[in-house]
Amino acid sequence: MNLQKLKVYFLLFRITFSVSAFTFGGGYIAIPMMRKYFVNNLELISEQDLMDMAAIAQSTPGAIAVNIAVLVGYRIAGLTGAIISCVGTILPPIVIISLVSLFYQAFRDNRIISVILKGMEAGVAATIVDLVIDMGQTILREKNFLLTLMPPLVFIANFVFDIHVLVIIPTCAVLCVIQTYIKSRRGGTFD
Repeated sequence: MNLQKLKVYFLLFRITFSVSAFTFGGGYIAIPMMRKYFVNNLELISEQDLMDMAAIAQSTPGAIAVNIAVLVGYRIAGLTGAIISCVGTILPPIVIISLVSLFYQAFRDNRIISVILKGMEAGVAATIVDLVIDMGQTILREKNFLLTLMPPLVFIANFVFDIHVLVIIPTCAVLCVIQTYIKSRRGGTFD
């Protein structure tokens, strides 16, 4: 194994470990952090690749943060990169949950920890809003009428009309397959 590969493996482990250890609020928070490191700072993957991986990570079973870390690791360094990224992502929660379970009574009754967690909720909400805006801008840049209309219509269908996501997601998938089929018949490209 050459030194360059070892550097990439260590980099993957270090970044996925730190993203997992220092992000709170779920997998949606991991996506902007991965973008910061892998897209903006290191330029190892493109913004579009990350958005595609985020879509796949959301639609597959399991934790989004782990799914996207595995996809990014695989994209950068193959199967070994996927395994290293997975270990780097799941290790911090295992350690943190083990420690919290040991001192559960002390954490539950501590007012300072309760206040810290409330403050973190506000930060997580702001980060999720930032992610939604970024993903919306990516969709608008594609200038695809169906994809542009889909987010607000899905929001209205779910929030206003209380249509279950198990109906919405397959419907959106079928609409996109139909659109892709129509484009392919017309000789369009698949960006």
